[in-house]
Amino acid sequence: MATKKLKVTIELEMSVPEDWELVETSEGTPVLSLPDGRYMDIAIEPLFATDPEELWSSTDDEDALHEVLDMVDSEAVTYEFVKH
Repeated sequence: MATKKLKVTIELEMSVPEDWELVETSEGTPVLSLPDGRYMDIAIEPLFATDPEELWSSTDDEDALHEVLDMVDSEAVTYEFVKH
């Protein structure tokens, strides 16, 4: 099957608690440190629907999810706290 490149840019602006912090993994990847000892990363999750005007949802079909995620050549998420 022939393929072509699809570039998806995700940008979120969120109001988060003051005690959230940015930290880096050992590989230099930025993630969020939450005060309860957990870490959070935000990434894409494909949603599916049988009708584009109806309810969209994630899939429980691991094979379908991995098929879409295997198409991702690279992923970059940028975090930056913005002062008001």
